Amino acid sequence: MSEVETKPAIEVKLYSSEEKAIWDDFVKTAKNSHFFFQRDYMDYHSDRFKDHSLMLYDENEKLIAILPANITDEQELVSHQGLTFGGLLIGAKMTQLKVIEAFQAITLFLKEECIKSFYYKALPYTYHKHPAQEDLLALTKLNANLVKREVTSTIDLTDKIKFQDRRKRAVKKAQKEGLEMLQSNDYELYWQLLTNNLEEKFSIKPVHSLEEITKLKNSFPDNIKLFTAQKNSELLAGTVVYENEAIVHTQYLLNTDAGRDIGALDFLIASLIEHYDVKKKYFDFGVSTENSELGINQGLIEQKEGFGARSVCHDRYEIKL
Repeated sequence: MSEVETKPAIEVKLYSSEEKAIWDDFVKTAKNSHFFFQRDYMDYHSDRFKDHSLMLYDENEKLIAILPANITDEQELVSHQGLTFGGLLIGAKMTQLKVIEAFQAITLFLKEECIKSFYYKALPYTYHKHPAQEDLLALTKLNANLVKREVTSTIDLTDKIKFQDRRKRAVKKAQKEGLEMLQSNDYELYWQLLTNNLEEKFSIKPVHSLEEITKLKNSFPDNIKLFTAQKNSELLAGTVVYENEAIVHTQYLLNTDAGRDIGALDFLIASLIEHYDVKKKYFDFGVSTENSELGINQGLIEQKEGFGARSVCHDRYEIKL
């Protein structure tokens, strides 16, 4: 009698564009989901990053996990180089042992593809709908090395730490000046001001071009929003926010010279914290990384901590294959 061929418990396949709808549906139901794992977001920079995302199926050919990822010219898999993070997305039924099994299947698949290393950017717990750190134990079991750790500054809106006096004074000053917070759709004006500010002060440009942020905003109008602080219709400060499940994240913060004199950005941040107070669980400012001995921009992180934000780790792991 010939031996019966058995399928592996978990099968790993490369994502293809024909599976876009299946991928997007899974993202929506994952317990550690983020809207920027949707293909309409991921694929906006497909010309810069060669997609190598993975889809994992169980023995019944049911999709149980996905891994947003790209491959580099050096044959390294990164999850994902064009995103802040990009860990393994899993459903609520995935157990710890099953996730370990999933990582073992992924590493075997990558070895067969002659990929040299697997660079994994774990999702911070503040982006989880349910506890979802099964991946961290799985990485430990595979002898993954922690190769980078940054901190993002986050406010727990359900149990806020009080503002520092300096921030309070700045907010009161702006209120006396009659500032108001408005949601805006004038990305063209904002990107012009933002670009000029970044070039003058830091000699850099926004990661997204005006065309890219406009396209993304139009694709995700409920998730990507622009808020500004204005006085007499003059834009003095602003930020783009990314709304996701229970967390809101600020980026592309702008404070004009006139706004800085009257505390416009402090006013805007305080107004946004109040705006999202009962809508979200976390308010996230992002990282404060720079090239220095500590790797932290002291002034920037102290400003965020002045609003009651505290550190949540962004960890990067590497598995040598």
